[in-house]
Amino acid sequence: MKYDIVGDIHGCYDEFMHLIDKLGYEMITGIPLHPDGRSLVFVGDTMDRGPQSIKMLNLLFKIQDEHTLYYSPGNHCNKLYRFSKGNQVQPTHGLETTVAELDALSSDARKHFLTRYRQFYEALPLYHTLNEGNLIIAHAGIREEMIGAPYSEKIRVFVLYGDITGQKLPDGRPLRRDWAKHYKGTPFIVYGHTPVKEVRFVNNSANVDTGCVFGGKLTALRYPEMEIVSVPSLQPFVPEKFTAFV
Repeated sequence: MKYDIVGDIHGCYDEFMHLIDKLGYEMITGIPLHPDGRSLVFVGDTMDRGPQSIKMLNLLFKIQDEHTLYYSPGNHCNKLYRFSKGNQVQPTHGLETTVAELDALSSDARKHFLTRYRQFYEALPLYHTLNEGNLIIAHAGIREEMIGAPYSEKIRVFVLYGDITGQKLPDGRPLRRDWAKHYKGTPFIVYGHTPVKEVRFVNNSANVDTGCVFGGKLTALRYPEMEIVSVPSLQPFVPEKFTAFV
């Protein structure tokens, strides 16, 4: 199987459509299909911050209905899930844009969407193991010893949020350790979560979140070819949102 692994979309629906067109996907049936049988894979966080989260999610619902969805949920996915259940969630750090879209819907449409989103989220695995265990898709990454281990809260937090320290950056984001720098495993791990200006290959891993919602680009990594395909963002450039690793 050949895959096109897409970085964090964050409501950038138009850029996503440009990307899949560039990758050769067709929308004849209402969902993206590739004439060569390739499959799209998502590292999560397709919503929040950007302009068209609901439209992007409605497309993902259709893909899921066709049983062709490969999606590793991220922290924004989890936060919207908690919001959809009526939990007390602060509409900050991007969720406010999705909530504004929801508030523009009719009461019935809003209720229907949130019900469908709960179903969507609850059907997702925490991370994907593909290509006979040689390819792992995990939103913020995963440690070698966590792969295939029994589910735990520690693994869930790591996959959703990364190797967090408990400390905060000045803008409120959590301070994270560079787990990929120390990864020595055999499976190739593709992840996102931390915006970088270019795809970052380190120790048999790749970060494909190239900060589309912050004015970077939306990127797919073609596997097993290891070819990078990107389209430019239509959003304003916010340089401070990108991480420069040393």
